[in-house]
Amino acid sequence: MTNPPPPGNWSDPTWSAQPSSPTPDPTLVAGQPVPAQPGPVDPYAPDPYAPNPYAPVDPYAGAKQPATQPMPGYAPPGYPPQYPGYGYPQPPKTNGMAIAAFVLALIGFTSCITAPIGAILGHVAQKQIRLSGEGGAGMAKAAIIVGWILTGFLVLVIAIYAAAIIYAIATSDNTSSSSSY
Repeated sequence: MTNPPPPGNWSDPTWSAQPSSPTPDPTLVAGQPVPAQPGPVDPYAPDPYAPNPYAPVDPYAGAKQPATQPMPGYAPPGYPPQYPGYGYPQPPKTNGMAIAAFVLALIGFTSCITAPIGAILGHVAQKQIRLSGEGGAGMAKAAIIVGWILTGFLVLVIAIYAAAIIYAIATSDNTSSSSSY
């Protein structure tokens, strides 16, 4: 499909070889002169936005209000309070008996007498944790395991010493009591 020729005397400027208007001046935009490009910036020129260093200073300008009174229009300093349901839940409080049992069981490595005390306290702590829902179940279990293992070693060492003493007494000769001069 082709377009019909323009009606009347009207001529299409794209058809003619003559420009319909003079060439636009590149220094004018919408009839106004184009502003010149900014030149290089002088690095030693003063900053027009910097505060005046010679202006009088108000000694109370930087003073803070007491922490009990937040500045008007501003939130109090620090982090906002944590809303329930946001972030990670707070861990449960650790049972004090579980901590004591674990410490006593570990001290049992050097003084074997505290190992059975730590194991027994670990059993008590486990029962308290089941009833109250506190934390520290792993510590109580570790105290039980370490405490009973060290108690077993303690019993084994005592049995070996007792057997060595009994053996020494049984194999010794009683010549020392019937000595002659």
